[in-house]
Amino acid sequence: MNNIIEKYFSKITAQQKEQFDALFDLYSDWNAKINVISRKDIDNLYLHHVLHSLAIARYINFVSGTTVLDVGTGGGFPGVPLAIFFPEVHFTLLDSIGKKVKVAAEVSQAIGLKNIDFVHGRAEDEKRKFDFIVSRAVMTLPELAKIVRKNIKKEQQNGLPNGLICLKGGDLSAEIKPFGKTADIYSLSRYFKEEFFETKKLVYVSL
Repeated sequence: MNNIIEKYFSKITAQQKEQFDALFDLYSDWNAKINVISRKDIDNLYLHHVLHSLAIARYINFVSGTTVLDVGTGGGFPGVPLAIFFPEVHFTLLDSIGKKVKVAAEVSQAIGLKNIDFVHGRAEDEKRKFDFIVSRAVMTLPELAKIVRKNIKKEQQNGLPNGLICLKGGDLSAEIKPFGKTADIYSLSRYFKEEFFETKKLVYVSL
């Protein structure tokens, strides 16, 4: 494993380390067949995809039994790294592109994840309820919030009210304006020192 994960998450278990270690070969093999990560970006898997996904773990420590829906997961980000990191939390990974869901499912099975399931479909059609929705830049925040508001449980079990946690980049002032004080925005350079994160943000909206 690229040591960048241990640099920021020194308390991961031996099993988690093995699971993170295995991701590079698995994604490299699958990416040669089904392009889920830019070909030129696969060498940056740990920095640009795994560590980026784990920014959510720096923001919130989900309690055991939390349920999380990853909308537009693509090849499994942020859902797969988060499922490794939070083995007592259940993750549902959803994407409208079946071959991408297949990659995420095959990778998860190969590393023995038991706390994860997969949906090939559209968020508009998902009826179940979850504590949190996570996503990596699939659409604008107002669009996404409109679609997933129906999927947020009313009962709260984490310190943070149930809602939407998105990883995005660039100027988000227009996107968060409709949410007023219910939105928080964090620069990922607060968590990670690498140059890649200077323009990256985490946005939380309670729904």
